[in-house]
Amino acid sequence: VTVIFYFFNWQVRSSKEKVSKQIASNYNISRLYNNDNSNSSVYSQNGQTFTVIGMIEIPKINIYYPIISEESDELLKISPCRIAGPMPNEDGNLCIAGHNYDNYKFFSKVSNLDKDDEIIIYDIYGNKLSYKIFDIYEVSANDLSPLENFGTAKKQVTLVTCNNFNSYTRIIIKASFN
Repeated sequence: VTVIFYFFNWQVRSSKEKVSKQIASNYNISRLYNNDNSNSSVYSQNGQTFTVIGMIEIPKINIYYPIISEESDELLKISPCRIAGPMPNEDGNLCIAGHNYDNYKFFSKVSNLDKDDEIIIYDIYGNKLSYKIFDIYEVSANDLSPLENFGTAKKQVTLVTCNNFNSYTRIIIKASFN
């Protein structure tokens, strides 16, 4: 029974990963051929409509995913989601949550990141900005302080994911625009 559960869970995660990769491909194609500078791409999956507001790329750990405009349990299964802050590449603290699966998908490899590693954010217009990691730490699962803007006018990105070794904490990766 345990083996069947893990196989089923793996199948569901793999299908969601495929959806995320298809959305990324569709998003990139629409950005390439879109001349009207519309500010988002709307998608629908299993009856749920959502908007892609940009892309996140982390070369060191081979991440390239769409950023979904809002978060829910279902949307987090599809791709990393904006949970607080401004739109990509605007001033303030853009906070992005992603699952930490044990299968190297989504944010499962962020624990391999170090200070000064690069996070690239593409906005809805295809503009690419490079952010440098300046802090990596853990907080309790109910600590929302990393999501605050702290009154800064600087462009920042905060990644949030679960700690698979301690379910009571979250891993926080903070980066600022170079």
